[in-house]
Amino acid sequence: MRIKNRFFWIAALIAFLLDQLTKYWVVQTFNPGQTLPLLPGIFHFTYVTNTGAAFSLLSGKVEWLRWLSLGVSLVLMTIALSGPLLSFWEQLGYGLILGGAMGNGIDRFALGYVVDFLDFRLINFAVFNLADSFISIGIVCLLIASWQQTPSN
Repeated sequence: MRIKNRFFWIAALIAFLLDQLTKYWVVQTFNPGQTLPLLPGIFHFTYVTNTGAAFSLLSGKVEWLRWLSLGVSLVLMTIALSGPLLSFWEQLGYGLILGGAMGNGIDRFALGYVVDFLDFRLINFAVFNLADSFISIGIVCLLIASWQQTPSN
């Protein structure tokens, strides 16, 4: 039996597992607020919780965001199962977005917040996690897919 849009499912599973494993490691290793400078003043692991969306947007909207994560996940799975055969970049993009949405969604349902730990201090950026990164990379993949499908005249 051949699985439709197989790379979508592989990308989603890998993204989800990496996100959950890294968050588990952070929770087991650090106390909330604790930081470990890997490149002092540039990049740290800092354990914080986030009740908002990616990169701390919409802070405090966890109830709405948990249902949004679930809805996005269900729509993406429906597209992969019932929709057309997707291109490589579409499968990768949608798969990474699904993995990230599920990773943060599970945190929101189980904990009421998302575990963040990637802290780029050089540019004073919000602390984030791998799920946020996978969602952002997934969007870039979908942009690449759309550029490849745009006819050139």
